[in-house]
Amino acid sequence: MAQLHPALEVSRSGLLRTTHGHAIHYEECGNGAGLPVVFLHGGPGSCINANHRRYFDPAIHRIILFDQRGCGRSEPRGGLAGNTTQDLVEDMERLRAHLGIERWVLFGGSWGSTLALCYALEHGERVVGLVLRGVFLGSEAELRWYCEDLRAFVPEAWSRLTAGIEVPRTAAILTHYTQALAGTEAPQAARAWNTYESAVMAIGEVPGGAAGVVDAQAAIDRARVQLHYLSHGCFLSAPLLSRVGALSHPAIIVQGRRDLVCPPVTAHALHERLRGSELVMVEEGGHSAMHPAMIDALVRATDTLARRLGARP
Repeated sequence: MAQLHPALEVSRSGLLRTTHGHAIHYEECGNGAGLPVVFLHGGPGSCINANHRRYFDPAIHRIILFDQRGCGRSEPRGGLAGNTTQDLVEDMERLRAHLGIERWVLFGGSWGSTLALCYALEHGERVVGLVLRGVFLGSEAELRWYCEDLRAFVPEAWSRLTAGIEVPRTAAILTHYTQALAGTEAPQAARAWNTYESAVMAIGEVPGGAAGVVDAQAAIDRARVQLHYLSHGCFLSAPLLSRVGALSHPAIIVQGRRDLVCPPVTAHALHERLRGSELVMVEEGGHSAMHPAMIDALVRATDTLARRLGARP
């Protein structure tokens, strides 16, 4: 079974000034002359970490990672002004140009898969291939699944999430938490929101595989960014599934069969619309990219795509 590549030190990092007062933190490592690949983290509202570098063979890949607007070490942390999907897409394009990269591979999981598809639709000539995990397309049906339908699997966590909400429907839940995170009850609201996510992600995972946010302010910032996006339909101008037929890049979709956050039906629907894509269904995998079976499939996917693209050390 494939494992993560050995720990890798950052060779270059910085803050790239963008728009609306934002500056995105980026990192680079691996082979500076290799196949460029950009890692797109999930959330929205999460951030990069050292393990994210390890899905890629450093002898083959030039590995780029960055914290999206309002996330991680980007500034301002938790900033919502000028923070939309289109802004993130343009940040990626600025970063590509800043690093002197002509074309790159997109590697995105969960919300990162959404962002990868949005970028490919806008700047397809800059993309050579995609690896997508735990596919999320930002649709109303997916939001309803997460906010309402998952109560069938985690009734205790869902009851805690919706306590005090008179009509616990998706729009009401998102509005309630968006408002709570803007007031004095932000710490409690962030804890409730993130606890629900952790409960869903923990199903079928190895112990410790779905750890939540620890730092209180980081938890608030993460929840604020996530609610900002979900409350605005992820700032999508049209359903992604209706548009991806325009793409023809080599693509490998890695999906956990036991993923309750982003269930397999979405990955399958994308595979049927995305020309030439390959769907790898990981029977033991859930939503976490750190499950051993998911690590194996993702490392194999990056290696496979690199070979198909003719990359060499």
